[in-house]
Amino acid sequence: MSEIFSRTELIFGGDAMDKLKNARVAVFGVGGVGGYTVEALARSGVGAIDIIDDDKVCPSNINRQIIATTKTVGQYKVDAAKQRILDINPDCKVTAHRTFYMPDTAELFDFTEYDYIVDAVDTVTAKIALAENAAAAGTQIISSMGAGNKLDPTAFEVTDIYKTSVCPLAKVMRYELKRRGIKKLKVVYSKEKPISPAVSNEETTSCDNGSKCRQIPGSNAFVPSVVGLIIAGEVIKDITGLKAQY
Repeated sequence: MSEIFSRTELIFGGDAMDKLKNARVAVFGVGGVGGYTVEALARSGVGAIDIIDDDKVCPSNINRQIIATTKTVGQYKVDAAKQRILDINPDCKVTAHRTFYMPDTAELFDFTEYDYIVDAVDTVTAKIALAENAAAAGTQIISSMGAGNKLDPTAFEVTDIYKTSVCPLAKVMRYELKRRGIKKLKVVYSKEKPISPAVSNEETTSCDNGSKCRQIPGSNAFVPSVVGLIIAGEVIKDITGLKAQY
């Protein structure tokens, strides 16, 4: 194992590191949540990472997205993320897809090629499609629920979608997945009630790079990052079979 991951190997062990090196993980959405997931996967020695996103970095991303800096504004997020991954681990096989995952783009992806799927997108339609296609392929998936308008990073927990409460996005997902016969979905969610924004936000804003940004909730540097790292931890533990000691 490379010296880069020697400290990780001390706690994971050689067999686990080999599993990570031979694993291929797809991360859909590399924004506030997904960017930190990708970061942790790359720094843990995952050998192949697919990153899927069609957005460009905006100045408004800098407050919470690890790939967003004044130098990356205007770049496609997947391009910025790919460069960052390779700067961390040049041996990682990175496949960047400049596309947004929706039912009409689903045919571009074969989920049987992945060992794990991460859903860090922010639209219900895309989340449902990811859950359906992962279930059909028999590929493990973990989905991020709402992280916007939240202030308590300690309130997030990992559970099945049908055991969630309070979270408005999780409620919609429960209903839609039940209708489609999806019996389980591993999620990260919070019971913290979303706070009301202190400042009103227009429905559509223009970024400095000329593109149009979708209406988004308020966010910060310490909530999406925690969700992304929790997700990465679950992916790593599931791939390697490692369990925390209590």
